[in-house]
Amino acid sequence: MIPVTSFAGKTVAVFGLGGSGLASCHALKAGGAEVIAADDNAENVAKATQAGFITADLRNVSWANFAAVVLAPGVPLTHPVPHWSVLKAREAGVEVIGDIELFCRERRRHAPDAPFVAITGTNGKSTTTALIAHLTKVAGYDTQMGGNIGTAILSLEPPRMGRVHVIEMSSYQIDLAPSLDPSVGILLNVSEDHIDRHGTIEHYAAVKERLVAGVQGGGTSIVGVDDGFCRDIADRLDRAGKNVVRISVKNPLASGIYVEHGTIVRAAGGAHSEIAALGGIGSLRGQHNAQNAACAAAVALAMGISQDVLQNGLRSFPGLAHRMEQVGRRGNVLFVNDSKGTNADATAHALSSFADIFWIAGGKPKAGGITSLTGFFPRIRKAYLIGEAAQEFSGTLGTQVGHEISQTLDVAVEHAARDAEASGLTDAVVLLSPACASFDQYRNFEIRGTKFRELVQALPGVQPVV
Repeated sequence: MIPVTSFAGKTVAVFGLGGSGLASCHALKAGGAEVIAADDNAENVAKATQAGFITADLRNVSWANFAAVVLAPGVPLTHPVPHWSVLKAREAGVEVIGDIELFCRERRRHAPDAPFVAITGTNGKSTTTALIAHLTKVAGYDTQMGGNIGTAILSLEPPRMGRVHVIEMSSYQIDLAPSLDPSVGILLNVSEDHIDRHGTIEHYAAVKERLVAGVQGGGTSIVGVDDGFCRDIADRLDRAGKNVVRISVKNPLASGIYVEHGTIVRAAGGAHSEIAALGGIGSLRGQHNAQNAACAAAVALAMGISQDVLQNGLRSFPGLAHRMEQVGRRGNVLFVNDSKGTNADATAHALSSFADIFWIAGGKPKAGGITSLTGFFPRIRKAYLIGEAAQEFSGTLGTQVGHEISQTLDVAVEHAARDAEASGLTDAVVLLSPACASFDQYRNFEIRGTKFRELVQALPGVQPVV
């Protein structure tokens, strides 16, 4: 835990008592603050009371003594309308911040030069965060990974030299961190997302920009420039005097890091040098993962990690569970768990990564279905449809793709494994990438992916992927 000493002797309200909210309560208390905990959910309030915190309905207390309100990232700050607690704070002149801001203040107070890597973007944040954390561990750093990827930032160990914090951040978290100042900041990409929370894509992009714009003096801002928003952001950072490293997986760059024919290349001063190879790394298949790897390579170089260590780290990266996770192999058949592919856009990344696919898809359908995936249909040897979406998907596939309605995951795995093996293809892939939510049959995508992994590993002759 990171004790928050910047509010010692002061009273702080914490609103939103999920995982990060409770962690904030504990960290503030450990640093000497008096904490008043609140939530609209009575169960969360009860948990905070059981943990020993003073709880209150903030609508019925005086705000005169509050030094700040620490807001959980899921609580609306601006759109569609500010939460009532935000309005109360504004009326009282009390600052509204989040747990990332608390971390930043502690780092500045106690270890301002400790490495702090912050990652954001519409897509690829979690894989890039996990990959950077893996690389820094391979390089010998005491690595603390958290934020939006799972562990609340204040539940990690405190900043110090030799210890690196690798933190995934959503736009919600950035919005609540006005003095965010990582030593290395990464903005992967910007595309339309969370407009209900930010009002417009322009505001959403502006929030994302703050992460790389706030990089501390002497630090590095790493920006993927394969979309227009990010190209403009990189240009603005340049004009502001930031040390900007541009990343592309679509085009060679005159200055920056790009990926060409499976090789990560650095361009500087008219020279181009190969710094790492991605060929044969199953956990980093696909153009989207090439971008993740290129950004991670830029971080490694910014931190002085050698190219040999970088290459070894890339090759040993196991990938994230449920995201293009290789869960087994039987003969020429590879089994891949991409249960995180909960919409067509996410599934497109998986389908683009293989040529001979026995595709398991379906679940609780989302708007648009799989009509946007028709360009990938020639890669699909057969589809196995499950859950509520089975009939709809069957209609979309029509006669273009051979398919069956398996209904359940266990039937789909059994039949896909049988057909893939019988196909005689040298690189057959049984791919779970549902293009659907899990809620019709599973409580979340993690449970669905775990079930797939268990079913695959129970098949006779399946071996782990080394």
